[in-house]
Amino acid sequence: MEAHRTTSSGPALCRRIASKSAPAILFLIALSAIYSQTTHGAAPSTPQIFPLADTTALSLVGGKGDSVEFLGRKAVRLTTQANSDIFAYVNGSSIRDGVIEVDIAVKIAAPPGVRMPGFTGVAFRARPDGSQYDMFYLRPRNALSDDQAMRNHSVQYVAKPGYDWYLLRRQWPWVYESWADLKPGAWTHVKIELHGRSARLYLNGSDSPSLVINGLKGESLRGGVALWGYPGEESYFSNLRIAPSNPLPIKNASEATGTWHVVFASDYGRFEGVLKLQREAKAITGTWTGAFGKDLAVIGTWRDGYVELTFKGGWQEDPRSTPVPAAATLAGWIDGDTAAGRMKVEGRADGQWTAVRQKP
Repeated sequence: MEAHRTTSSGPALCRRIASKSAPAILFLIALSAIYSQTTHGAAPSTPQIFPLADTTALSLVGGKGDSVEFLGRKAVRLTTQANSDIFAYVNGSSIRDGVIEVDIAVKIAAPPGVRMPGFTGVAFRARPDGSQYDMFYLRPRNALSDDQAMRNHSVQYVAKPGYDWYLLRRQWPWVYESWADLKPGAWTHVKIELHGRSARLYLNGSDSPSLVINGLKGESLRGGVALWGYPGEESYFSNLRIAPSNPLPIKNASEATGTWHVVFASDYGRFEGVLKLQREAKAITGTWTGAFGKDLAVIGTWRDGYVELTFKGGWQEDPRSTPVPAAATLAGWIDGDTAAGRMKVEGRADGQWTAVRQKP
């Protein structure tokens, strides 16, 4: 029978090796690095490079892709004749946190008199069949409009399923889209930075993001990258680079039930309150006490840790005024014993909220 062997932990083994000989210090350094990666998360993987000089890396849904040369560079062109978008998944791509970079151009092919802003984008944390993803896309012709509201629709964030541009624009005006300096028929360098539940869109090498999203609405924390186009145009893509980084320590499916101290940092001022929530399956009920009223009935939904809550309270311009009816909405993610997202009091205030679960 083999004798019982005692196994040393990484740090203890390193100390014993280092004590025996000075050259072992080099081995200690290497072993410590391996131990650190094993116990604290692996180092980021090597960046993935996809030149997109042809369509061999793509799986297409809803349209056609071909290899072309556009404005002096080899590229993939996406087109669709159907009344639906085109989704081109990049086979083998994967990202949770990190940086995505790609060059994008759009040539608008709609007939004269048909308004077409140009819709071309990059999906991330995507499923190969296009059933789930987060995405930034560009509307270059809107950037040149004389209508300021239309100019503000130049770049857009959406998530599938459930959060297209129309819903986000109506529920949260100006939060998920913005103006950017874009031109149809020209190459635009796109950089997307992903950090947990946040994403930033940078264009043409700028150090300042064109759009910042806190609280991505997508259901997955990891997935592939896909190229996206729309009918009535030709979308071009070249030089895709995906550089993963160490992911933030978050996970889905956190529980909503409990008592939460909430801080609402709005454009009107700071407000606080306490949410007492109970969850049954996807339904949430509870109360709000604090700014806007006491023991106000709360209803809402829960989806894998993402919550949307509403309650009706009272708004006061100053403490001496009579409260007027006001509806409040909160949307965001619960991560363990903390939560964060977007909150608004309809027609009165808008901003970000954070919350901490109170101990029993």
